[in-house]
Amino acid sequence: MRFALVLAAVLAIAAPALAQTTAPTITVTGTGEASAAPDTAIVSLGVEEHAETARDAMDRASRAAGAILSRLEEMGVAARDVQTSELSLTPVWKDPERDAPREITGYAARNQVTVRLRDLDALGGILDAVLADGANRFGGLSFTLADPSGPMAEARAAAVRDAMSRAAQLAEAAGVGLGPVQSIGERGGAPRPVMMEGARMASDAAMPVAAGELELRVQVEMVFAIAQ
Repeated sequence: MRFALVLAAVLAIAAPALAQTTAPTITVTGTGEASAAPDTAIVSLGVEEHAETARDAMDRASRAAGAILSRLEEMGVAARDVQTSELSLTPVWKDPERDAPREITGYAARNQVTVRLRDLDALGGILDAVLADGANRFGGLSFTLADPSGPMAEARAAAVRDAMSRAAQLAEAAGVGLGPVQSIGERGGAPRPVMMEGARMASDAAMPVAAGELELRVQVEMVFAIAQ
């Protein structure tokens, strides 16, 4: 008898919580976007040198890389914005004739750096200069924002508005009332900038570079209660 009374009391306490977890909800995903002109470029560049011996190949690559690093410093690029991303030495093999053993004919040394350029107007001029100093490898160019917090806040706010609008439409179509927000979260991790059409050119450059515009996109998932 006592056990039955205790069980009844537990069920009475848990009943509101159980009712709350099983209450009907509306779940929607909203998307928000914001655009901004990039203010930073990430460039991967370097040198590749060939020689008969490993030492000569590495020495040549080191001298060429040193000239590039010196040029970057002269043009105002801070040391913290330059990082070695590849340093390698590989043998160069002669194409073997049939049934002949493979033969090493020399060595290839590579020295690659990743450079963060905070002055887009100087980008084209810097690329021209390092090419003149011996850079013969180019690993790519991308644009980003040094501080994306402002556009990201705009995109998040737009995503929430979109989700709330979608939820209201669903509730109206279903003939029910829209209750308060039960949960909200950002989906898919950190948003990724997407290149849009645009035409911002590096103004002082012999090598024209178009930075365009970045679009930052955010998705949020919101869960609303259905008003009783």
